[in-house]
Amino acid sequence: MSIRAPRKGENYELSVDLNSEYRDKRKDAIKRVIASMTVGKDVSGLFPDVLKNMQTEDIEQKKLVYLYLINYAKTQPELVILAVNTFVKDSEDPNPLVRALAIRTMGCLRAEKIIDYLCDPLQRALKDDNPYVRKTAALCVAKLYDLKPELVIDNGFLEQLHDMISDSNPMVVANTVAALTDIHTNATSSHPPPSSSDPAIFIITSTILNKLLIALNECSEWGRVAILNALARYNCQDEKESEHICERVVPQFQHVNGSVVLAAVKVIMIHMRGIRREDLAKQLIRKMAPPLVTLLSSPPEVQWVALRNVNLLLQKRPDLLSSEMRVFFCKYNDPLYVKVEKLDIMVRLANDNNVDALLSELKEYASEVDVDFVRKSIKAIGQTAISIESSAERCVNVLLDLIATRVSYVVQEAVVVMKDIFRKYPSTYEGVIPTLCANLEELDEPEAKASLIWIIGEYAEKIDNADELLNIFVDTFTEESYQVQLQTLTAVVKLFLKKPDSSQGVVQQVFNTATKDCDSPDVRDRAYIYWRLLSTDPGAAKAVVLAKRPPISIPRMTVSPVLLEELLGEIPTLASVYHKPAETFIGHGRISADSVQRKESELSDDRFTAQKVLQTVVAGQQAENLLDFDDAPTQEGQPSGLAATQILPSTPATANFLSGTSANPLDDLVSIFGGMGSGGGGSGSGDGVTDGGLGGLGGTGGFGTMSPPSGSVASPVDNLTSPTTAQKPQEDLLGLF
Repeated sequence: MSIRAPRKGENYELSVDLNSEYRDKRKDAIKRVIASMTVGKDVSGLFPDVLKNMQTEDIEQKKLVYLYLINYAKTQPELVILAVNTFVKDSEDPNPLVRALAIRTMGCLRAEKIIDYLCDPLQRALKDDNPYVRKTAALCVAKLYDLKPELVIDNGFLEQLHDMISDSNPMVVANTVAALTDIHTNATSSHPPPSSSDPAIFIITSTILNKLLIALNECSEWGRVAILNALARYNCQDEKESEHICERVVPQFQHVNGSVVLAAVKVIMIHMRGIRREDLAKQLIRKMAPPLVTLLSSPPEVQWVALRNVNLLLQKRPDLLSSEMRVFFCKYNDPLYVKVEKLDIMVRLANDNNVDALLSELKEYASEVDVDFVRKSIKAIGQTAISIESSAERCVNVLLDLIATRVSYVVQEAVVVMKDIFRKYPSTYEGVIPTLCANLEELDEPEAKASLIWIIGEYAEKIDNADELLNIFVDTFTEESYQVQLQTLTAVVKLFLKKPDSSQGVVQQVFNTATKDCDSPDVRDRAYIYWRLLSTDPGAAKAVVLAKRPPISIPRMTVSPVLLEELLGEIPTLASVYHKPAETFIGHGRISADSVQRKESELSDDRFTAQKVLQTVVAGQQAENLLDFDDAPTQEGQPSGLAATQILPSTPATANFLSGTSANPLDDLVSIFGGMGSGGGGSGSGDGVTDGGLGGLGGTGGFGTMSPPSGSVASPVDNLTSPTTAQKPQEDLLGLF
C-alpha cells in the first residue's frame, strides 16, 4: 500500500477552504484568492473551485467570484462556459442588482465562446423594468460591438439603443449616448469608413438634441460629460439653435467636477462660432472665467490639466482672463510643472495695467532655490519686455538688479535674455553693455557665452576693448563648443569690418585656427566663406555680415489656427493637454497577437533582404547603385553598382592611397571622386586659383575665380592671407572636390 505524500502550499489550502462545507470559510477563502490575484500571484489553478461558489445568495461573494472570472477568462476560456448557466439564471433574478451584475460581467469577459450566450439575456436587460439594469445593458452593447460588431447589428441592438434615447430615466439616456458614441468612434476608425446610412453611425438630430438637453441637468457627473461630448458634435442649423445650446449648457459651469466644467467650456467654444451677436459672445466669455479660476484650487495634477487647457483657450480668446492675472501667481508648494504653466499664462495675460505686478512677482521667483524655475522666470521677464514695448525699460532694470546678485546661473540667463532684448530694441539699451562685459568671468555655459559674444560683435564700434574681450575666446577657440565657435567667428569678422586697423591680427588668427584645427565642418565652412569674402570683396562682406536684421517678436499662438480649432474640440482630452492631435500619440485600432506576429515576420523578411544585399555587395555582383538614376540596362557580364566603381589613379591622393603611404583618411574618397574637379576651379588656373583652398568650388564662376577689383585702393583687407595659398591641398576638405 503506497502512502500518498501530503499536499502543501498556499493554493492547496485555498482549494480546501473553497470546498469547505461552511459558508463563512468559503467566503473568506474567496477574499484571500482575490487578494493574491491583486498582488500578482497566479491563482488560475483554482478556477474550478472558485466557479463552484458562483451560485450563492450573498451579493458580496458573487461580486468577488465575478471579479475573479473577469481576470482569468482569457486564460481559461473552456472553463468559462461552465459559468454560462449561472449567468443566464442570474440575469433573470428578482434582484435588479444581481441582474445588472450578471449582464455587466458577461460583457467584460471578452471570451469568444461566451458571446453567443450573451444575446438573449442582453435582449431582456435592454427592456428591463428597472432603469439600473437598462443603463448597464446599454454599456454592454458597446462592449459587445467592440468584440463582434455583426452580432450587435444582426440582433437589432443598435435600433434598441436609438430608441432608449427617449427613455424616461436620465441615467439611461446618458449611458445610451456614451454607448452610441463609443460605437460611432469604433465604426468611423475602421477601414474603409462606413457610409452615413450605417446603423453604427450616431447622427444627432434636432429631436435627439432636445432629449439630451432635458437629460443634461438630471444625470450624474459622468453622464453629463457623455452628453456634453455629444452636444459638441452637433451641427447647428442656425444661430438661434447655437444660442439655445449655449444658454442650456452655461449652468454646468457651476458643477463641482472639473471634467464637467471643461466639457461645458468645449461646447460653448464650439457653438460660439455660430453666434454673431458680439454682446452675447462677450457675456459667455465673462461667465466662463470664474469656473476656470476655481479649477486652480484643485490638486496639482488637475490644476496642470486645467492650465494646459486654459493656455489653449487664451490663444483663441486672449481677453478670457485678462483681469485674473493674480490667481496665476505661483505658490511656494506648487510643483515645477504647475509653476512653468503658470509662468507661460502670466506672460500671455501681461498688459500695461498689470506689468508692474508681474515684474515684481518674477523678480521674486528669480531668488527661488529651484534653478530651472529661476531660469524660466528670467526668460519670462525677457518675453514680457519683447511683447510689451512700454515695459522694456523696467524689465531691463529688473535684469540689471538680478545681474548684480552675481549668482552664476542668474547672470548667465540674464545675459541670454539681454541678447534677445537687443535684437528687439537695437541701439536702445547700450548703457548696460559695460555691466554685461564686466561679468564675462561668470559665464561658463555655451548659450550665455554665445549671447555675450554676439552683443560684443554687434556693438564692437562702441566697446573700446572689444578686441581684447574677443581675444579671450579666440585664444580658447578649439576648447569651446561649436555654438560659441560660430558666434566668435562672426563677431571677430564684425569687429574687423568696423575696426579694420586694430583687429587684423585677431581675424587672421581665428581664420587659421578655424580652418586648420577645428573639427566641425560647419565652423570650417563658415570660416572659409568669410575668408573668401574678405579676400575678394570687402563691400560684399560688409553687406552680408552687417546686414540689418528684422526685430524679433514672440508669437501669440504656439499652434497653427487650424490645429487650434481642432484642439478646442478635443477639450478636455489628452490631445488638448499635449497640444497635439490624438493620432500623433495614439495608434489606430487595437494591436492583436496576429498583428504582432505579422510585424515580426515583416522584420525577419527585412533582415533577410538586408543580409542578401550585403552579400551581393561583398561578392561584387549585381548591386543597387543609389547614384545611378538612368534606366539603361547593364551589359551582360559587366559589374555594376559599387562593384563597378573605378579608382582614378590620376590624383596624388590616389597614388598615396594605393601605395599605402597615405596619412589622410580622406584619400580613399579622393580616389573615387578626384576627377570631379577637372574642368572646374579644382584644376583651373584663374586668378590665384590652385588645386587647394576654395578654388575647388569654382565651376565656371565659383568662389575661386573671385579677385579684388584692379586699381582698388589698398586696405587692411588686402593684407589678409588668402586661404588659397595658406592651406595645403589635403588640409582643405573643399579642395577634395
